[in-house]
Amino acid sequence: MDVPALPDDLLLAWLTLLRLPSTGPRSLAPLINAGIDPRELLTSPPGGIPDKLNQVLRQADWQQAEEDAQWLRESGNRLLPLNNPDYPELLRELTDPPLALFLRGDAGLLNAPQIAVVGSRSASRGGLENARQFSRFLAGSGIAITSGLALGVDTAAHQGALQAGATIAVLGTGLDRVYPARNRDLAHQIAEQGLLVSEFLPGTPPQPQNFPKRNRIIAGLALGTLVVEAALKSGSLITARLAAETGREVFAIPGSIHNPMARGCHALIREGAKLVESAHDIAEELASQVAFTPAAAAVNVVSATQQTEAETDHQEVLDAMGFDPVSTDQLVERTRFSAAEISSMLLLLELQGHVLSESGGLFTRLGNSHT
Repeated sequence: MDVPALPDDLLLAWLTLLRLPSTGPRSLAPLINAGIDPRELLTSPPGGIPDKLNQVLRQADWQQAEEDAQWLRESGNRLLPLNNPDYPELLRELTDPPLALFLRGDAGLLNAPQIAVVGSRSASRGGLENARQFSRFLAGSGIAITSGLALGVDTAAHQGALQAGATIAVLGTGLDRVYPARNRDLAHQIAEQGLLVSEFLPGTPPQPQNFPKRNRIIAGLALGTLVVEAALKSGSLITARLAAETGREVFAIPGSIHNPMARGCHALIREGAKLVESAHDIAEELASQVAFTPAAAAVNVVSATQQTEAETDHQEVLDAMGFDPVSTDQLVERTRFSAAEISSMLLLLELQGHVLSESGGLFTRLGNSHT
């Protein structure tokens, strides 16, 4: 789907509405949904609207809106208003859907089945790998992965999805800015292979109040939200709870009781989120809503790589590791191997994707690895 450019006068009216001070979706969406044309609303407001809104409408900044329109024409981006038939239906279900979406990339993805993948900006290496692998699997099964372009889990989710399918990044800035700056190349890749989305006007900086607004769009676009790792107080939990409030599925990956980034997931599970150990769990839960490819019925991707048979010695080391970080010395104590043998096997297991090396000389077993 390619969103056609709006007629100049209609585009200008929409951009003017979006620039109105002290107003937003809650006050304007009911009028738009009632069939009032933005041009009419600005030039000859109908009777019955609140006096305060009438006063705001008289403050319309047409000149700034013209500059916004010029930016849209030159940048190749598109504006998708709330009353456009291509506006995503799931997003309309929010109590405060965005009045319009700025788009760069494949707009057809907006109405594709999506799973939101969110989590900590300071995720563990295991958490990042899980985000990458879950996203790659789900994207390869025909599901677009939606996230927020933040560092950590968001970045890993986008990267994994791009390896096998499509991804959508919802920004907390205008489309003319990339935040964080280190994800600039990733944002450009998503614009070419997926879709960038924002409700914010060009020039909007990364202000703190923007990100909860962005999170409601992430949750609103998706059939369900997967939380990979999250602290007890985090934006990821806000996204998950917004998803639950709109009747969408919430999934959470459990983790070690010693990992503070697992506590948010454990709290969600206690509140009713579905505990998942593999992408198959998500595919199974959404099978009635989404036509997954056959691969989705059988593949478990909690571990970093497809499972392969390995020597019994390697399996003994993995079994001795458990699922908390361990040192080489601890493994020597728990097994029949020397320190040199343990080091050699850990290196091979890490190369195979069964183990991650952490700071402080510790090693962590990934998922439910069985060699």
